[in-house]
Amino acid sequence: MEQITNIATFAGGCFWCMVKPFAEYDGIHKVTSGYMGGHLENPTYEDVKAGQSGHLEVVQIEFDPAIFSYEKLLEIYWPQVDPTDDGGQFQDRGESYKAAIFYHDTLQQQLAEASKQAIAESGRFNKPIVTEIREASIFYPAEDYHQDYYKKSANHYKEDRAKSGRDEFINTNWK
Repeated sequence: MEQITNIATFAGGCFWCMVKPFAEYDGIHKVTSGYMGGHLENPTYEDVKAGQSGHLEVVQIEFDPAIFSYEKLLEIYWPQVDPTDDGGQFQDRGESYKAAIFYHDTLQQQLAEASKQAIAESGRFNKPIVTEIREASIFYPAEDYHQDYYKKSANHYKEDRAKSGRDEFINTNWK
């Protein structure tokens, strides 16, 4: 029996912190750290981090929509970010660390826009929701050492995440 796979792409600041929230659900086959949305072909981590490529750090998720819906992915995505911050996410500042949802088809675009509107109307935040909804473009996988960083470099990942301010924001605003 052939496995059906769809793709979703999300930017939420440092991609190291965006893999784990999605990685361990049935129906999610793969979460790959990478880059999207820029103008430079085959960007490196150094290009993206320096802001020279126009790309955002993203995670690209391969999922089976019959088991795990795009709507569920959006429900996981929003609580990982500060949707009111247009200067980056948490300790990571600059264009490459902005939050964005990259849609791969019209349905994803509609669902993303509706979820953004629901967050805006929820009263949860007293500032505008600035997370962009953008058309997907070429995805460039990040270098191997970035893949599954939370597993490969567990101690550094935990330290970096602890000092980022991400968990405090999530606990204050989303729990």
